[in-house]
Formats: sequence, C-alpha cells, structure tokens
Amino acid sequence: MHRLLLPLALAAALAACKKEDPQAVAAAQAAAQEAAAAPFKKTFDEAVAAQNWELALSQADQLRQRYPQTAAARAVMPQFAEIEGNAKAARAERRLQNLWDYQDVAAGKGRQLSASIMAKDRIDIDNGRSTVQLIFRDHPEWGRSSYLVLQRGDFDCYRGCRLKLTVDGKPRTLAGSRPDTDEAIAMFIEDEAALWRLFKSAQEVSIEFPVKPSGTRIATFESGGLDPTKLPKWN
Repeated sequence: MHRLLLPLALAAALAACKKEDPQAVAAAQAAAQEAAAAPFKKTFDEAVAAQNWELALSQADQLRQRYPQTAAARAVMPQFAEIEGNAKAARAERRLQNLWDYQDVAAGKGRQLSASIMAKDRIDIDNGRSTVQLIFRDHPEWGRSSYLVLQRGDFDCYRGCRLKLTVDGKPRTLAGSRPDTDEAIAMFIEDEAALWRLFKSAQEVSIEFPVKPSGTRIATFESGGLDPTKLPKWN
C-alpha cells in the first residue's frame, strides 16, 4: 500500500510545481496583446503622418475593438474623435471629386479635353424626367465652351435667354443660347470663363433655365470637387 501511495504523492507534488504563476500568465498574455497591437499602432502613426485619415481611423478602430487594454490603444484614443472627423471630411471630399468626369480624346489635329458633372437630381419635364449634365470643353478647333445637356426634353433658348444662377446662396446671371441643331439637346452658357471661375470656387451652383413648351427648371450641381488642373488652359 505504501509503495502505491508514494508515487501518487510524488506525482501530485510534481504537478503542483508545474502549475504556472497566475501573474506570469497574465503578464505573458498582456505582452502578447501588446505585440499583436504594435503593427496597428505603427500603421496608424504612418497614416497620420501622411494625412491618410481613413486608414488612420481604421487602425485606431481595430485597436479600440480588438486590443482595448493595450498601451497602443490608450495612445490613440485621445486622437480618435479628431481622426474620425478628418476621415469623414476625406470621404465627403472624395465623393465630390468622383462626381466629375474628365475626358482627353483625339479631335482633329489635337486633343479635346472636357470636364463634366451631372446635376444632383433629375428634372421633371412634360414627357417624363431627364438628367442634366454640365460640360466644360476645350476643343482644338472650336475653342472653349460650356453647355448644359438634357437627356430628353428641350431648352427654350433658341433666341437667347438669361440664366439665373445661385452660387453658394448668392445670385448671379449669365447668358444662354440654344444652337439651332437637332444633333444634341444642348444649351451653351455664353460666358464660359465666368462660369468656370464660379465652379472653381463654389461648393454648389444652381442654374435655372427655360424649357419647352414653357416654364423653367433648376439643376443643382455639387461643384466642390472640381480639379482645375484637368483643363489647364481655363485657369
């Protein structure tokens, strides 16, 4: 009997010795968390230095959600609200930039450059609804021009008309004219240089124009994302 008890007691003692210290376990786990959080903190710091706010926010959010008890998470939390605001502004700016379409195509003996944007909303016309597009064009033979294009319906500006603009809440008037052609449902805005300057500086421009058979419609453009360098001769 004693010969059986002795090995069992010895085994129990050895097992007790092998039990890890709880503090040591906690310290090891904390060190592992810090090590796992370190790459996120590094990327966060690099993103902030580069003013890549959306990337910085994603890294800060990872630290907050996955490693909240780490020194890395505590280091970024005081900046979280500011980074979040900057990221939101960056997303809004990118959305505005993506509203514009730029083209560079061969035309005649040179290149035609254009910048175009669609109005925020379709307009109601007698036979349905229509998109409204504004185009700034730099043609090697025809020169520079700006004009509105309807998907359907027509402008009532064959003899010329005055267009009412609202530029960031301030009124402005420019001349318009509908060319006597059926090739496109387009209306030129005569002072294209003035319109370009307005779009370069404004966040929102609304243009009121006459339509057939009667009445006027308003097209509103979120202009703030325009990249003027795409049409260098206009600046």
